[in-house]
Amino acid sequence: MWGWPLPAFFKDNHVAMGLLELLLSAIVLVINQQFFVSGFKALWHRSPNMDSLIAIGSAASFVYSTVILFLMTGAVLRGDQEAVSRYMMEFYFESAAMILVLITVGKTLESYSKGRTTDALKSLMKLAPETATILKDGEETVVPVDAVRPGDLFVVRPGENIPVDGIVVKGSSAVNESALTGESLPVDKKEGDTVASATLNESGFLTVRATRVGEDSTLAKIIAMVSDAAATKAPVQKLADKVSGVFVPVVIGIALVTFIVWLIIRGDFGFALQRGISVLVVSCPCALGLATPVSIMVGSGVGARNGILFKTAEALQETGRIRTVALDKTGTITKGEPSVTDVIPWEGISPEEFLRGAASLEKMSEHPLAGAVVDHALKQEIKMEEVQAFSVIAGRGLKGILHGEEIFGGNIEFVSEATEIPEEMRARGLALSEEGKTPLYFVLPDRPLGIIGVADTIREDSEEAIRELRNMGLQTVMLTGDNERTAAAVGRLSGVDRVIAGVRPEGKEAVIRTLQKDGKVLMVGDGINDAPALTRADIGIAVGTGTDVARDAADVVVMKSSLRDVAAAVRLSRRSYTNIKENLFWALIYNTILIPVAAGALVPLGVTMSPMLGALAMSISSFTVVMNALRLNLTKIYDTRHDRKNSLKGEKKMFGKSKEKVEKTLEITGMMCNHCENHVKKALEGLKDTEVLEVSHEKGIARVLVSPKTEDEKLTLVVQEAGYEVTAIR
Repeated sequence: MWGWPLPAFFKDNHVAMGLLELLLSAIVLVINQQFFVSGFKALWHRSPNMDSLIAIGSAASFVYSTVILFLMTGAVLRGDQEAVSRYMMEFYFESAAMILVLITVGKTLESYSKGRTTDALKSLMKLAPETATILKDGEETVVPVDAVRPGDLFVVRPGENIPVDGIVVKGSSAVNESALTGESLPVDKKEGDTVASATLNESGFLTVRATRVGEDSTLAKIIAMVSDAAATKAPVQKLADKVSGVFVPVVIGIALVTFIVWLIIRGDFGFALQRGISVLVVSCPCALGLATPVSIMVGSGVGARNGILFKTAEALQETGRIRTVALDKTGTITKGEPSVTDVIPWEGISPEEFLRGAASLEKMSEHPLAGAVVDHALKQEIKMEEVQAFSVIAGRGLKGILHGEEIFGGNIEFVSEATEIPEEMRARGLALSEEGKTPLYFVLPDRPLGIIGVADTIREDSEEAIRELRNMGLQTVMLTGDNERTAAAVGRLSGVDRVIAGVRPEGKEAVIRTLQKDGKVLMVGDGINDAPALTRADIGIAVGTGTDVARDAADVVVMKSSLRDVAAAVRLSRRSYTNIKENLFWALIYNTILIPVAAGALVPLGVTMSPMLGALAMSISSFTVVMNALRLNLTKIYDTRHDRKNSLKGEKKMFGKSKEKVEKTLEITGMMCNHCENHVKKALEGLKDTEVLEVSHEKGIARVLVSPKTEDEKLTLVVQEAGYEVTAIR
């Protein structure tokens, strides 16, 4: 092509050069035979795809060039050197190989951008202990966890994971449920309280009666939901395949029409065949095949440089097309660890003196709230003192002797037994609770000392990130297992559109399914409890400091654990998707212009499509696509100036519908098992504009989102028709 020097053997030996090109291109074709198998199979089933384009373009080039090579040998025998030189310019062997090589390189680059998807289910299963310590006739026996049956008594020592769901029959302890609920604070457990499998017993010795084992356990249900959600998640339909579905049959049709027309007009079979083959060759799908993977590769690279990892090409394309962002509270909007927010000493006591006494008492405790108080004192360089006769009253507070005087710390009920709490102090504590904080009261037998407010504080950039998401036209919903008061306070401070509180793992997954009725949903979470929701959502984003299971279940991982990266991911996805569509335009515009030329539209003017012009056009097309994709490197993913609201259909409907709904809690009697829960849930879902958030036979409640116009009588009636009794609606 460029007149570069060749070995002496090939000088003026055009047949030898043709044979070498045939051999080299044949090797490439054999190595990439999967394109031909897939492409022609799709054609046979009348559903052409990208592989069909590749197979036709490459095969047409190779077959036509092989025919030309045979014609060349005939010209050599005739001694027609002019025809030999002319035939040499008709070879398309390089096109046959180039089509396959460029597409394969593009697919290889795309595979690197996807990364590896690990198995979240295995990580979930590792949480459950393999053995349990059964208590029978006063003797302890270690058995496989599969051998535990409902009604068996088992013991759990400090530091051990609880093997199956059960009810505490003896002992008290603080149980870390973060593995299931994502909440950072341990929950105090005493006789009569329920415990769940895979949660961690942090302090006391517990004797538990098994209630739900095997597939009925909380952990097993979460595993099942992750598996089910993964199985039902629909694949994204690639835009390039949609284009090729139309493009391939159109090109084939044009090539056939071209051949027939020129055969009728000129009666020259060779000329007509050349025009038909030229149409197929100039329709080479190199640029079309590169349009998507090159943009994906560059977009993924931009994300990776900023700590945003897209696991798949589909994730990068679809993240920007979501309508709702569901956000886990603990560890996502908030930091996920308690810290002191308020130190309120009472009358006559200095802040330093109050904090010294409180921290000295809390220093003896292993509770996370105590740790927050001690850490705050250390930061203030407060020197703590020794406390004598220290004791823990499970679920209530602490007491000890400091400077020969008893000191008490804990909740309002506990300290009220030691001394009278002024109404003003109670009001201050209640105000802290309304702000989503936990008030810790400290008193002496004859007077109050003060209050320390502890809370899981909001991340510094959460409010700004949520504002960015809303400015992009996205609805923001906060999901949490916390109580409604705490959740409302955090929701108010962070600026989310809606707050859904008291949601267990299975409840989060159900909420995602409900939100999907109004459009694509993106879920952001960090805990094992978020795995079902992350998998069920159209796009799941896990923060980098979250659990391995959350990262495995998600489609995108933000390594810096900043919510601003979620907004940046949406921004980058939108830009990448636009870039892909631009690439498809540039990939097809050359075909649109040059197919008529290849078909012979300019023959009356003496212009025909030469192989060099076809090769140049294909090169320019591919070059344009690659250069356009490289423009993504200039994308400023944290720049909010060009944010726009997505204009997909259904946006107004979604926002109006969501904001109009109110949450109601139905107190129900008669539910005894999971079957009862499903029965009530199905009955409530039968009501128009009703979203079921939670149904629990253990709590005896059903939580729903309904239109303000929905009357309580309707809710009561459908539950009664299902065979259960509604005692109250709040």
